[in-house]
Amino acid sequence: MTRTTDKQNKTADCINSGWLSGARICASPNYNERPDAEVSLLVIHNISLPPGQFGTGCVEQFFCNQLDVSAHSYFKQIENLRVSAHLLIQRDGELIQFVPLDKRAWHAGESNFGGRENCNDFSIGIELEGTDDTPFTEAQYDRLLEIIPLLQREYPLIKNDRITGHQHIAPGRKTDPGYLFDWEYLHQQLAKVSI
Repeated sequence: MTRTTDKQNKTADCINSGWLSGARICASPNYNERPDAEVSLLVIHNISLPPGQFGTGCVEQFFCNQLDVSAHSYFKQIENLRVSAHLLIQRDGELIQFVPLDKRAWHAGESNFGGRENCNDFSIGIELEGTDDTPFTEAQYDRLLEIIPLLQREYPLIKNDRITGHQHIAPGRKTDPGYLFDWEYLHQQLAKVSI
């Protein structure tokens, strides 16, 4: 697997006013205030735009309502959507942040975790650049394993059993991050980290 350079992968080592150090900021307007709910869930997604294409910059444009819908036929299907995530991890491990962690990003949609609906209210959404049927990269897992403990320190209610996929909180409606996401590996590595 190709490793990325240190320049591309600045370490995220702290959270300041809802922003992760080491992340490239690409501020999205697609968020609002959280209700009186403590952050207690981490939701992992995947996304690629156009579908199956990586490194296009279109995800950032989409989350910032700047997508050129004439650039690809698929974009007409999503032109009226207003969505975002807190974080995006690209294939090379680059971390991009769209929404402050203490705000409600619009990533989960109609959803339910443990009998509680509207997961956007109490969750952080992380998008991985990818598809359901493409293996994620080592750099993406490395970045996840770097930032999850930071998030857990900042939001101690996000226990390892409260890290889930979009497919689990919206079954039948969503399938991401997909069957190739290695949950076993993620949880094995997280178990080694002292929070």
